[in-house]
Amino acid sequence: MYIKKLYLFIMLFIEKSYIQLYITAMSNGQLIDIDARTVRDWLQRGEAVLVDVREAEEYAEERIPGTLPYPLSRFDPHGLPGEPGKKTVLTCFIGGRSAQAAEQLIAAGHAQAFQLDGGLFAWKEAGFATEA
Repeated sequence: MYIKKLYLFIMLFIEKSYIQLYITAMSNGQLIDIDARTVRDWLQRGEAVLVDVREAEEYAEERIPGTLPYPLSRFDPHGLPGEPGKKTVLTCFIGGRSAQAAEQLIAAGHAQAFQLDGGLFAWKEAGFATEA
């Protein structure tokens, strides 16, 4: 158990560093990290759509209820699922891949991209439900 937590901590640190590089690189747009509680509130109020950019196998294993799958390996910022008038929030396991997807959105002309800060890991740490 200790090794697993240590591994997750190290991965979180690496992915957070990766995100900071992307934030610095995005001069025309803005990556906005949204905490799990705010994302949950937006979803409950029907204000947002949550898009999971993990691969199909990961998505099938465990996901946040109501997320839409859109793997990074096939990510096209022009085909992003969502609904008019709702915020689109990107997520993955801890934030690295959603930051990459956000970079693609911003490069495609989006002024801002929202991501679930800490991804599925943070969602679970906040005590929120997942499904398989």
